[in-house]
Amino acid sequence: MALKIYHNPRCSKSRQTLKLIEEAGELAEIILYLNEPLSSAEITELLGKLGFADARALMRTGEALYKELGLKTEADQAALIEAMSKHPKLIERPIVVKGNAAILGRPPENVQKFL
Repeated sequence: MALKIYHNPRCSKSRQTLKLIEEAGELAEIILYLNEPLSSAEITELLGKLGFADARALMRTGEALYKELGLKTEADQAALIEAMSKHPKLIERPIVVKGNAAILGRPPENVQKFL
């Protein structure tokens, strides 16, 4: 089963994760989510595959944009998901998907579970 990686080529962890996948001889569909933002439905699906009940677990809470948008006090999960859809920079990366499961590549070695 082929893997999918939600990838940001400017991110060192994302590059390291992709390298581990390639070195294992696995094929991966590379999704450049910053170029083509994910819909709220796609983010919700990823949250389910990751096993995250709280959308904030998939957010880069250290980003200045997170603070600018006042998301720290946002309690509505749909609003958090919508913010990630509108501002893909807020999505933690990389995300690797295999079938109905997903994992964050932080640290990159996490992806070994799928290889």
